[in-house]
Amino acid sequence: MNQKIEKVLKIIISILCVVCIAGFAFSLTPKTLQNDTFYTIKIGELIEKNTEKVSDLLPWNKGLDMEDHFSYHNLPYTYPHWLYDFLTYKIYSVWNFDGVYVATCILAVIMALLIYFVNRKLNNGKIVSLFVTIGTLYCLRNFIAARAQLATFILFILTIFGIEQFLKTKKLRYAFLLVIIPILIANLHCAVWPFYFVLYLPYIAEYICVGLATANYETFAKKIKLHFKKKKIGKMQYNIEKNKVRKLDEKHNKKVVENLNKTNKLEVNKEKNVKWLILIFVICIFTGLLTPIKDTPYTYLIKTSIGNTTQNISEHLPLTLVKNSDMIVVFAAVFGILIFSKVKIRVRDFFMLMGLIVLSFYSQRQVSMLVLIGNFIFARLICGIIENIKMKLKKYENGDLKLAAKFSSILVPYVFIFCIITISFCNFLDKKKDVYINKNLYPVEAANYINEEIIPKVGKENLRLYNEYNYGSYLLFSGIPVFIDSRADLYAPEFNGIRTKSGKYYGKDVFSDFIDISNLSTDYEQKFEQYKITHVMTLWNSKLSTLIAKDSNYKLIYNDGFFKIFEKENV
Repeated sequence: MNQKIEKVLKIIISILCVVCIAGFAFSLTPKTLQNDTFYTIKIGELIEKNTEKVSDLLPWNKGLDMEDHFSYHNLPYTYPHWLYDFLTYKIYSVWNFDGVYVATCILAVIMALLIYFVNRKLNNGKIVSLFVTIGTLYCLRNFIAARAQLATFILFILTIFGIEQFLKTKKLRYAFLLVIIPILIANLHCAVWPFYFVLYLPYIAEYICVGLATANYETFAKKIKLHFKKKKIGKMQYNIEKNKVRKLDEKHNKKVVENLNKTNKLEVNKEKNVKWLILIFVICIFTGLLTPIKDTPYTYLIKTSIGNTTQNISEHLPLTLVKNSDMIVVFAAVFGILIFSKVKIRVRDFFMLMGLIVLSFYSQRQVSMLVLIGNFIFARLICGIIENIKMKLKKYENGDLKLAAKFSSILVPYVFIFCIITISFCNFLDKKKDVYINKNLYPVEAANYINEEIIPKVGKENLRLYNEYNYGSYLLFSGIPVFIDSRADLYAPEFNGIRTKSGKYYGKDVFSDFIDISNLSTDYEQKFEQYKITHVMTLWNSKLSTLIAKDSNYKLIYNDGFFKIFEKENV
């Protein structure tokens, strides 16, 4: 094949790869908003309203008021992703939901292209990077939404890139990048701020393990003895002894390198720059202070893990492989490569992979991290297999075989790109029918009824509405004081209470009360008396709705076929 034609085809493939990935990411971005987006907008609006000037948000100035303004429980609030909330509101205030959707699409495309280009930079495989990126996006499809996690996904990708490039080059710009990233995470989504440091651990663990395994303890002992004998022996004798120790050290290091190259499955590297990476790690620990939300980056994850909210929210529950076919395929592919191929895996990658798998089984939410970070390791393994195949093909001088291999390396990407573009276009056509707010999921008409009929009658300050978890954020967005919404941490005593000497937190456990009421595991009337409930909103077919419909103390005043509103009589 003509070299010029081959070069043009490669350029075209590079352009098509970018278009294909961007289009696929765009097609996976849902148009229908999740419930978190509604409270995000309102909190952003509140931040702007209560902030006279941007400098007030600096850590050493006024900061945020750390109070909730949307439920009627008078609870403290930690603003775990205040900056994302603020930026989302600024977009919404100018372009409405169209702007929020477009911004989410842009973030999804940026994340997708970063996965592709970082893979190309780290693994030097254009086609492999394309395949792995598309697979990664498909596995992350349920995590692509107008939520703060999408912004932090981008920052975690840049973290891996920064660490790898710093170890390779030791350039200050990568060190600067690694210091800036945790500051952004602490303000954009402080709940995942500790995970930033988890990404360092495999590199540090490799450095320590390799250092301990390859250290020359005999030479080390002789160096210590020689140091104390320095004054007793002459300078000439000292230099002779020192030279002997140096030769023993060189001999040991040479033997270590030979042994490391003989490892079957593990690729062991002695990275000298890891000690500087540890210094960056220590510096970044203090970046959690550079927020207007006080010590929240340090305490948020700990408090969340102590409470019971993670036991009742689906994305925090342990991973069940039987219910997640994507992860079955991922695990089968990764472990299949490690077991049945001759490709080696770096020690740091092995630690990273095993750690992420453990975290995934601990919480389904961490599956996103396994896919996001693990894709770089998977791509590296695939590139290793391809290199082994190329080495074998070099043994054959068959020109037809080489021509066929070159032809397939060009044809296969074109076919794959065409298929993905077709799928993306079909997804886009399906998505065009979607709406930003699904009236089957959110009480749009019911919220209008409350604002137009109930609030003018009883007064906003006197309304005590019981609502369920999944649609509280939309009620909040509509200006209605809520019983609970998807800010689960707000309603747990770990965040609104005081820690006792026993280590437990004492405060309002609204979240547990909601779980008990919705499951009918407690006397709902007693709980309603406790919270002075005046109105109850439920899904039309919920267990609570069926029970209250038979209660003479409550009157059905609204029913749109999806949601019902009951009013308590003789309040």
